[in-house]
Formats: sequence, C-alpha cells, structure tokens
Amino acid sequence: MSLLIIRKRYNLLLLHLVSQFHMADDEPVDPKKYLEEGCKPKCVKPLLEYQACVKRIAGDESGHKHCTGQYFDYWSCIDKSVATKLFSKLK
Repeated sequence: MSLLIIRKRYNLLLLHLVSQFHMADDEPVDPKKYLEEGCKPKCVKPLLEYQACVKRIAGDESGHKHCTGQYFDYWSCIDKSVATKLFSKLK
C-alpha cells in the first residue's frame, strides 16, 4: 500500500475521531492541528532534509526531480508523534 493511500486513510480516520471533540458552544475543534504544531520541533532532521532537497532541485526545469520521499518522511514523523498524543485523548 502506498504512503499516499495510508496518509489519506489515516486522515479520514482522524476526521472521524476528531468529530467527537467539541467546544462549549458545539463548534467542532480539530486538535490535530494544534498537536502537529507541538510535534514539529521533534521532526527537525526530516524537515532540514526536505528543505535541502527543495534547494537542490530548485533549478530543475525538466520537472523530473522531486522531493516526495523527504516530504513524506517529514509528515510521517509528525503523524507518529501526533498519534500517540491524539489517541490518548479520545474517548
């Protein structure tokens, strides 16, 4: 199964689970966004690798070079960190 499919399924699951969170006035709140911000400092190495790749291919006009692997490594790191915090808060 590709990483893109796994990420989409994971996000759909999160949307379903997060729909259970509500503020006092019944407006839905997505805690994942807040948790992601807190987890980004833990994923500096994958972020730097992604940024280095983006700089490296900036001059490529052929469109054949990409940084997809580094991008998914970065978000995978964040997702792993968020999952441990998010799922512990669910009822």
